[in-house]
Amino acid sequence: MGLSKKIGAEFIGTFWLVLGGCGSAVISAAFPDVGIGLLGVALAFGLTVLTMAFAIGHISGCHLNPAVSVGLLVGGRFPASELLPYVIAQVLGGIAAGCVLYVIASGVGGAESGFETAGFASNGYGEHSPGGYSFTSALVCEIVMTFMFLVVILGATDQRAPAGLAPIAIGLCLTLIHLISIPVTNTSVNPARSTGVAVIEGGWALSQLWLFWVAPIIGAALAGLFYRWLGSEDQAAGS
Repeated sequence: MGLSKKIGAEFIGTFWLVLGGCGSAVISAAFPDVGIGLLGVALAFGLTVLTMAFAIGHISGCHLNPAVSVGLLVGGRFPASELLPYVIAQVLGGIAAGCVLYVIASGVGGAESGFETAGFASNGYGEHSPGGYSFTSALVCEIVMTFMFLVVILGATDQRAPAGLAPIAIGLCLTLIHLISIPVTNTSVNPARSTGVAVIEGGWALSQLWLFWVAPIIGAALAGLFYRWLGSEDQAAGS
């Protein structure tokens, strides 16, 4: 596939992730007669990755996430020459989804919509953490969750892994990550997802956004290094 098709796939895939995942949090989780809550939001994020992995995995690899691209690069699965175009496409896809979500969510009148006070699904720590968790808790959580996400991605897409099942493993892993970490940071593990809604929320969300770039990238890079060792073939004795 040419690079233009790859970045087009990354744009639309990340758009779907942010629209589906953050949309479920901004619209459905807060809707009084539906209230899908934490479980529904976690599942929504997992479903966006699962569906897009089947739809565009064969075109771009379905990264949808700058941290994933970095982790795959460090793990020897992705060329450095394509990293910047992928990241730009992912961030633009996330911002486009944030804009569309804003238009949809702002169409309901009255204070009961409340998406502004909920932070527009932005990621945060301290007073902006859903559970009031500290900066340190947020930092550790985002590094560790992204690390484990990349270990699953690298392992599930290994040529020795069962063929065709990677999207399921990766989607379920992201669901589990959200079940653990929504109370801590509202779950990022994805700088493009964080940026897409932070630019709409502005203020505190933009001031804390740096953490949701740095921590996921650190976790992903560490996972790439770890899987290079874990997944390497052992040399036969005496060879």
